[in-house]
Amino acid sequence: MTGCNSQGRRAGRRAALAAAWCLAAVCGVGTGALAACGGGAQSGPVDLLVTGGRVMDPESGLDAVANVAVRDGVIVAVGDERPEAREVLDATGLVVAPGFVDLHAHGQDPVSQRYQARDGVTTAMELEIGVYPVDAWYAEREGRALINYGATVSHQGARREAFGAAVTARNDEGTFTLGRGGAYLYEEASEEEVRRVARLMQAGLDQGALGFGFGVAYTPGASHEEIWRLFAAAAERGAPVFIHLRSSGAFASREAIAPFQEAIANAAATGAALHVVHMNSSAGESAPAALELIRGAQARGVDVTTEAYPYTASASLIESALFDGWRGRSPDYYARLQWVETGERLTEESFGRYREQGGWVITHGRSETTNEWIVAQPDVIAASDGIPFTEGRSHPRGAGTFARILGHYVRDRGALSLMDALRKMTLLPAQRLEQVTPQMAAKGRVQAGADADLTLFDPETVIDRATYDAPDRYSDGIRHVLVGGTFVVRDGDLVEETFPGRPILGSASGEVAR
Repeated sequence: MTGCNSQGRRAGRRAALAAAWCLAAVCGVGTGALAACGGGAQSGPVDLLVTGGRVMDPESGLDAVANVAVRDGVIVAVGDERPEAREVLDATGLVVAPGFVDLHAHGQDPVSQRYQARDGVTTAMELEIGVYPVDAWYAEREGRALINYGATVSHQGARREAFGAAVTARNDEGTFTLGRGGAYLYEEASEEEVRRVARLMQAGLDQGALGFGFGVAYTPGASHEEIWRLFAAAAERGAPVFIHLRSSGAFASREAIAPFQEAIANAAATGAALHVVHMNSSAGESAPAALELIRGAQARGVDVTTEAYPYTASASLIESALFDGWRGRSPDYYARLQWVETGERLTEESFGRYREQGGWVITHGRSETTNEWIVAQPDVIAASDGIPFTEGRSHPRGAGTFARILGHYVRDRGALSLMDALRKMTLLPAQRLEQVTPQMAAKGRVQAGADADLTLFDPETVIDRATYDAPDRYSDGIRHVLVGGTFVVRDGDLVEETFPGRPILGSASGEVAR
């Protein structure tokens, strides 16, 4: 992962946080001795001591039975001693991992967060489509979030504002949808409108946004030049770009690799850091070629990363631009579509009826062989692309992504190692954001000084239970989840009326929430 994994950045992170952290190198973190942090002024018992678990830290490579001590929401010790503690949790037989970090979660509502927590997620962010206005979105969640949250500034939202369109594309949680929005989605922007979009998106960074979020497939009016200019605007502020690529049908060749080439060329030309969302659904069977392109760009200094969810079906709103031009297709095409509300497969007649009505539809048809290959790639970040559960039904990825990787692909299929899976779920997504927010330097690790965002699971029983026909089922085997040292899942059950989630804010806002 270019830039994110550099030794210099890790050294800089540790130097910047040294005053607040008791570093592992100083404290002797390891399997032989307790990392005796938190002494001096913070004497007395720790708040929580997790004992006897298999501690797995993807950054240091620690994989051993050890105790983890927590004080004031921060890990202060990892080792084999047992300091005095106000509470002791026996984790024998469980893996003690960093809390899972989901870079791509559209479900940013209290209901969806319950499914996410039961899937081991401690931080879930809306970085693909983004939100608008940013400050209002963050304010709405303050003090009522089960897990940590954050967002990019939405290109779609800024474009609506620049075009002077009415606010018609927000749900009741303030997150922009992907559906009908009027002319501002389809019309090409003038030079002045592009400049206005850039100013609005840069203002979103000042309000705490973690970068620029693009759903280019949903804004077909956005020209190649507009997106390139906005990459440059992001680079000017050191903000990463998170992008749902343009549809391959927008290119003469109609090849799946063409949208990847557009985005990577923009990143190389402007210097913007780039994250390509759900490479599985964007690339399909061309995934090996797309990943080869990304890795080649990384090797030549382009800061580009990507992600995938572990399912062969995608989901979107049927009224969105993705389904423009679907009239008159063969029955096989419509049969690939499953209406979320009822679970039925569609026909040309029902497609037309539901497109007029609007709502979520699942698209089947990708290869499981390719899907497993993508999941097994150690440098492809795991992210859910989960859609909201506010109406009770959704795509199962919003409830089961992380348990599915751990249970099905690690344990049952042996497609990748447990440490590689955890790295994809924790350290890599945290590192993707470190350049824009120092908060993420304390996530994705089980080390002294890291935030006590922890997920404890049984590697023998962890599994997803959500299915396409019954997507609203909690995962099994996730025994305990802590956010900032506070239990949100305990003994496999959600903890009610607790809201320890904190905002993850971009450094341009001048604020850091701890």
